[in-house]
Amino acid sequence: QVQLVESGGGLVQAGGSLRLSCAASGSIFSINAMGWYRQAPGKQRELVATITSGGITNYADSVKGRFTISRDNAKNTVFLQMNSLKPEDTAVYFCNANIRTGVLIRYLEHWGQGTLVTVSS
Repeated sequence: QVQLVESGGGLVQAGGSLRLSCAASGSIFSINAMGWYRQAPGKQRELVATITSGGITNYADSVKGRFTISRDNAKNTVFLQMNSLKPEDTAVYFCNANIRTGVLIRYLEHWGQGTLVTVSS
């Protein structure tokens, strides 16, 4: 019923920029924290950035100063602005959100299908 759909991935040269979007839809009561994770070939999935419902952000050291996470609560959407991209940023980027869907006051983790970001040198 609840789904997260990422968009904005693609192929860019080193130094370029991309803006990822992730929209949550379905039976949503409210959304707590949202975030972006990424997984490169042969590597573990890692946290890139998170943002609370109040707008407090957290970033992996590797992307600080280059990436910016933001959200539009009215549209249940989270964004990731990626600047000064490096080949090391190449990965599948996944959207994550903790979502309350019904009567129970609980938030469950949901994941998008991922969008591929490829940075060439």
